[in-house]
Amino acid sequence: MSRVGVLVMGPAGVGKSTFCNSIISHMQTIGRRAHIVNLDPAAEPNKYEFTVDIRDLISLDDVMEELDLGPNGALIYCFEYLMKNLDWLDEEIGDYNDEYLIFDCPGQIELYTHIPVLPNIVRHLQQQLNFSLCATYLMEAPFIIDSSKYFSGSLCAMSAMILLELPHINVLSKLDLIKDEYNRKKLKRFLNPDPMLLANEVEDVNPKFQKLTKSIANLVDDFGMVQFLPLEANNPDSIETILSYIDDVTQWAENQEQKEPNDQIDIEEM
Repeated sequence: MSRVGVLVMGPAGVGKSTFCNSIISHMQTIGRRAHIVNLDPAAEPNKYEFTVDIRDLISLDDVMEELDLGPNGALIYCFEYLMKNLDWLDEEIGDYNDEYLIFDCPGQIELYTHIPVLPNIVRHLQQQLNFSLCATYLMEAPFIIDSSKYFSGSLCAMSAMILLELPHINVLSKLDLIKDEYNRKKLKRFLNPDPMLLANEVEDVNPKFQKLTKSIANLVDDFGMVQFLPLEANNPDSIETILSYIDDVTQWAENQEQKEPNDQIDIEEM
């Protein structure tokens, strides 16, 4: 039977840990279980403890102190160390066959663009541990309602989509931070956006930047895959909708073992 895993990605501060905790909280209310696998060597647990924590193998603070590295260099060192010790990850993950494993990833995009760390971990989980995986990429709603920033975020999401080669869901987080009615209405245009229309709204006095924006818009439009699901962390309906998409792409229901009914009918009594 295939295991199910969800990679939670996005820039630092976008709400990845809150999203992870919200999914677990919702699953508990509907009788399902999930565990957080922390792949961020600088992260601290929030509402729920980490079931698997990379800091038990290597810590960002320790690397920075002992090797005199900055945060980004130390993070890359931590993941290179993890790649040399994937047997530790295999042992820690254990036999979670019927439960979701939620992989909380660091926010540094270079881990899957500049160096192939996350793509290699994804392949290991798929090929060696038989995981059915889904990638979720979070972006902040207050950030994306600026058309120019929308294109910047979309390129990051597309980069993750292409390099990880996984079923991919984009999520728009922190909707609750947008209070005024005007911006909430404006936000709806970004859930299923028209890139070319948004490109025409970007104001820039430099013709070269205008041309670049339209080229990026063409790229996003050609892919036709940069759409967003709205996330309100304290809204059960919002979490349930996103979880249903994750279930669909990971085929969670199809991968569950058929259980015998509690009350068997005696054939002789029929």
